[in-house]
Amino acid sequence: MANFDNTPPENHHKDGESLPPPPVVLPPPPGAGLGVPPPMGPAAGDMESGFGVRGILRRWRREDRLNKASVICRGLGFVFSLLAFIIMASNNHGDWMSFDKYEEYRYLVGITVLSTLYAGAQAFRQVHELHSGKYTIPLQRRTSAIVDFCSDQVASYLLMSAASSAVPLTNRMREGADNIFTDTSAAAISMALLAFIALALSSVVSAHKLFTQSYI
Repeated sequence: MANFDNTPPENHHKDGESLPPPPVVLPPPPGAGLGVPPPMGPAAGDMESGFGVRGILRRWRREDRLNKASVICRGLGFVFSLLAFIIMASNNHGDWMSFDKYEEYRYLVGITVLSTLYAGAQAFRQVHELHSGKYTIPLQRRTSAIVDFCSDQVASYLLMSAASSAVPLTNRMREGADNIFTDTSAAAISMALLAFIALALSSVVSAHKLFTQSYI
């Protein structure tokens, strides 16, 4: 007599329906349980993080170009400010033709002295830092960038203020008599305006360094 087993087969329900195949379980990646991120190719890692070798080299080259541009702008600001001071301070021709008799010209001389000292000190500091690789002022990089940006803004504003105050006086004098005194005054004002442009460009470079550089 045949022995009939009433136990259903493994892959069938009681009603004869087939069971789905068991899911395939893949082994976890190495280090998955230790908090280690999955491995990533070097090129993809550099593109996503931006801290690869190429990214670091690009950032160094950009910072070097910005530092050199800042040195050039401040060096030009120093030269033009010094020329403006020398030209105006030597503008003495007797009687009324002397710069110290006019408040606007005295103000221009004082501001050009300050801008000459500032631009010269900043240019010397940056040249020293580029050659030595060490910061002259013991400040954090971001703090130093903020100080540079603010001081460039103040110096350029003072130069523009001094030049703009001396222009109307010079124009009034040239309407009455155009002579060596008015020509010398106009030359000093032109040098002050060029110094303003140079330090204004330096402030643009300082702003770019402040808001784009990495301070890590």
